Amino acid sequence: MHTAVQRELGDRLLLSGKRGAVIQIKSRTVKPEGDEEERAWIQQVTKKAMSQAKGTVRMLRLQAADMVNGRGTTLSVAGHAYEWMGVSLLDDEHVPDETVPRFEPIGMPALTLTRRDWDFLFDQLRSTTAVLDYLFRVAGEPSIALGDEPVRYYQLAADAAAPPVDIDTELVGPGGRRFSTPLLPQVPAAGGETNAHLVIRAVLEDLATSMLRDGVAESDRLMVLPDLDRLPVGTREEWGQLLLDMLDDVEQAPEGHVKWRSRRQLHEEADGDRQMLFVCGPRFDKYVEASFGSYVISVTIRSASAQGVRSRCAAWAYC
Repeated sequence: MHTAVQRELGDRLLLSGKRGAVIQIKSRTVKPEGDEEERAWIQQVTKKAMSQAKGTVRMLRLQAADMVNGRGTTLSVAGHAYEWMGVSLLDDEHVPDETVPRFEPIGMPALTLTRRDWDFLFDQLRSTTAVLDYLFRVAGEPSIALGDEPVRYYQLAADAAAPPVDIDTELVGPGGRRFSTPLLPQVPAAGGETNAHLVIRAVLEDLATSMLRDGVAESDRLMVLPDLDRLPVGTREEWGQLLLDMLDDVEQAPEGHVKWRSRRQLHEEADGDRQMLFVCGPRFDKYVEASFGSYVISVTIRSASAQGVRSRCAAWAYC
């Protein structure tokens, strides 16, 4: 889950999991003389932005490029490793009402947003993965007027009564429970950040930084971060509070004893089911590390053999 920068290859690349968006930013620095002039400028820069996005993906598919993300880490971005879309982002305070941008198809999903729309989506979802999924979803729908993205969002969010996907909860072990929550919450995540919400943000930050220090492969980090960021806003409160409770609980272990608490999450992928495993313990030494590694292997083998389901497990320990 990264924002990679290289001027020759798009203004920004937004990457999460197997999806990527080329972000072309167009700013209006001169106040327009009238609405018609402004609409003409918007159409002009939108057409240019989409052409640039198409060219960026074409170049990345021909040859991988080293990109520098927001943390200053260099990573190799190969075009064939991602499903791409183009986004023209307008930083413009003078967009006339009912302005609908037009552009020729570029061979991949594409859409135009205002900066205000962009900020709304991130404030509402607080998840790069969720925002990318939303953008891919609406890019295939008819174009709407610039500035009306919140209207479309709430129309889609109103479809909260859709039945949940059927999933075998026993794959995560006895007592597995299915949680169902809207992917597009109507209440903004930004308006209710509690300690439980913030602990998930802290875990994301820890994964993004400590794994760099510990010599973990970049490909593994790029797999784990989107898996955690995939947690819907509606379940982050419950997950965060559980992690806090588990950390408090393991601290009560008697002297000379080690107590673990854990939770696994299962979600479906096109190429097999994936699990996220969290284990909380009072310490993490070489003996605990060996036991933890054995536990992760046994969990993966048991899940993979259950009903012939392919399963991969990403694990993280907190002490």
